[in-house]
Amino acid sequence: MGYPGRAVRGWTGWTGWTLLVWVAAVSLVLADGRRVRQPRCPAGCTCTKDNALCENVRSVPHTFPSDVVSLSFVKSGFNEITGGSFVHTPALQLLFIENNKIASISPYAFRGLKALIHLSLAYNNLEMLPKEVFKGMDALTKVDLRGNNLICDCKLKWLVEWMHHTNATLDEIYCSGPPIHQGKRINGLLPHSFDCITAEFASYQSLKFESMSVDAFTFGIDQYVVFAQPFAGTCSFLEWDHVEMTFRSYDTIESTSTVVCKPMVINNHLFVIVAQLFGGSHIYKRDASANKFIKIQDIDILKIRKPNDIETFMINGESFFVIADSSKAGSTTVYKWNGNGFYSHQSLHPWYRDTDVEYLEISNKPHLILSSSSQRPVVYQWNRSQKEFDRRTDIPEMEDVFSVKHFWVKGDLFICLTRFIGDSKVMRWDGAMFREVQTFPSRGSMVFQPVSIGNWQYAILGSDYSLTQVHQWDTKRGQFVPSQELNIQAPRAFSLVYIDNRVFLLASSFKGKTQIYEHLMIDLSN
Repeated sequence: MGYPGRAVRGWTGWTGWTLLVWVAAVSLVLADGRRVRQPRCPAGCTCTKDNALCENVRSVPHTFPSDVVSLSFVKSGFNEITGGSFVHTPALQLLFIENNKIASISPYAFRGLKALIHLSLAYNNLEMLPKEVFKGMDALTKVDLRGNNLICDCKLKWLVEWMHHTNATLDEIYCSGPPIHQGKRINGLLPHSFDCITAEFASYQSLKFESMSVDAFTFGIDQYVVFAQPFAGTCSFLEWDHVEMTFRSYDTIESTSTVVCKPMVINNHLFVIVAQLFGGSHIYKRDASANKFIKIQDIDILKIRKPNDIETFMINGESFFVIADSSKAGSTTVYKWNGNGFYSHQSLHPWYRDTDVEYLEISNKPHLILSSSSQRPVVYQWNRSQKEFDRRTDIPEMEDVFSVKHFWVKGDLFICLTRFIGDSKVMRWDGAMFREVQTFPSRGSMVFQPVSIGNWQYAILGSDYSLTQVHQWDTKRGQFVPSQELNIQAPRAFSLVYIDNRVFLLASSFKGKTQIYEHLMIDLSN
């Protein structure tokens, strides 16, 4: 039967020895696998215990020995620092990129350098620094930007703001431009030293109809828009859709050859004066119970034969409107509300073919300015005792004016005068008469409309033959300067409407689609 006990003991000893050798071998292999290989100093760089100096390298190396905390570049072969260039060296504390030709830096170039306390970009070709380039670098105590060509425009405004809030110190640096700041210490500039807020009219909605006039009005708590459509023969009312954020159809008034649809709210009642080239003009009232417009009155066709413009106004709490008549036999007429209807209050300027009427106050007194194709614009003043308008004067050397619109700038009264042939003009009231301020070439213009939005004053010059020119008032120059061009076919009128803290410009078009633009504020520093 042999010696079973020995046989077992021999087998167990041999197996244990083999297993011990095998475990030791595996342990050596695993230990070798876990051993971290220290990155070598990159080619083109010299590394000491905790410093690295790179010269003539063509890009930022991605790896350095882990104990390097100070990194310098000289005579580099690259002119841009791209995003994430230092994500593999998060332990850096000192970074010197001096006397190179760096012209561009990514906003994300220094991401991950949370321990960096000193950054030098001195003596490069930098004209700007991207916003948030120092984001996440809260340990910074020193930034050196000397010897660059920094342009102190809106793109650099953020740096001035950052300098006033950071704990890091900066050496004296100076602006290389623009002329307004050239040579100034950037350290001495303030955020309000930069004028970076501008605005523009951005296309928002196109309406599939032509129109002659446009007016925005408030009725109740809502805002509405009404367009006169001469070819369709309607007054088209639009309302704001607060869900879809667009203007949608609200109601219409059917008419013939409609040229003006003028809304007028009196004692919470909505009236609309509808001026027509044929079939006479009429007055409609909104019937709240029937939820529609009802014609309540005709306008004397013997006085108003060819209406061209309507203006509404109030004097001493009484409501008026005036219709400019452009026919040879008609007469511009003022109408007054008597509590039950409108009656003819005064005839003005008969036989002169008036094309436009503007109501305004001069020295706190009501005035009308009538534009005519046959003579200079005529100024009428309200006679308080007679309760009528008296002719006061005309505007010299301004024949063939199609329309006059007024605006105010810091208490000064100005008017825009539109000419279809010749130059349109801006004039200022000097206390005795209107004097020329500025001239605009305006072949084919039938509207020169001033509009005011907050502190922004514009004058929009339309044309049948070219793009619509938007001019913005320059306070320092005391004149308008070109601002923007809008593509509107044969514009005839402009109006503003304020809805949901937004501002829209409504533009009628006689030969194309009626356009709606939104007024947008733009911060150039962003």
